[in-house]
Amino acid sequence: MKIKITYLLLVFISSSMLVFGQENTSLFEAANKAYNDGNFPEAITKYKAILETGNHSTAIYYNLGNAYYKSNEIGPSIYYFEKALQLSPKDEDIINNMAYAKNMTIDAIEPLPKTQLSKFVNGITGTFTYNEWAWIAVIFGFLCVISFLLYQFSYQTLKKRIYFLISFIAFLFILGAVAIAYQQYGKAQADRPAIVFAKETTVKAEPNLRSDEVFVLHEGTKVQVLDTIDNWKKIQLIDGKIGWIVAEDVNEL
Repeated sequence: MKIKITYLLLVFISSSMLVFGQENTSLFEAANKAYNDGNFPEAITKYKAILETGNHSTAIYYNLGNAYYKSNEIGPSIYYFEKALQLSPKDEDIINNMAYAKNMTIDAIEPLPKTQLSKFVNGITGTFTYNEWAWIAVIFGFLCVISFLLYQFSYQTLKKRIYFLISFIAFLFILGAVAIAYQQYGKAQADRPAIVFAKETTVKAEPNLRSDEVFVLHEGTKVQVLDTIDNWKKIQLIDGKIGWIVAEDVNEL
């Protein structure tokens, strides 16, 4: 299985040069060289050194994901691919490379089945982010106002009917887009994904070592964090299972 590397990443690198500054640009180039020389630990160290300066980019996260994958560290690899996707959710290279990394995970967890209606609704609402839905509402707002003004100043009955109909439909789309944006925003605020970094970890029924074992997870599995108590995190899997895991065994995105 081959994974695509990013030696040049011309678009990313050119934008990074403007943002990083001279020192970070040199680090980025040195990290790329170390990666291409097969020195993945050094590449990882240099990419992380850039992150420590407060500079974050799709390119750095993506290259870190590749470097960890080449080092056979699946948990960190998936973690950084996920971080890259947060910045560039539609990037095909990231999606493909993360698929390779996920093929290396042990846990095979099937999501809860969804109804056809649920799939249809999620397919529509999930097409855009809440910011994009908000902009769609703004666009339809302009269309609604313009159509209403044309309705007011038009003297032909047929045109008045058409402009009124367009204005009314645009108003309905505004309500729908705002509702979806609000719903997507709520989901984004509640979303606390995390990646298991431990090679193997035991999930408990309660946040203490004496409680019963619920199930076992392995490196690279994605979970949803529901709560945190002391050194424990309450997690949920996509199949609905819930339990408590030692906080140091997972890294939140």
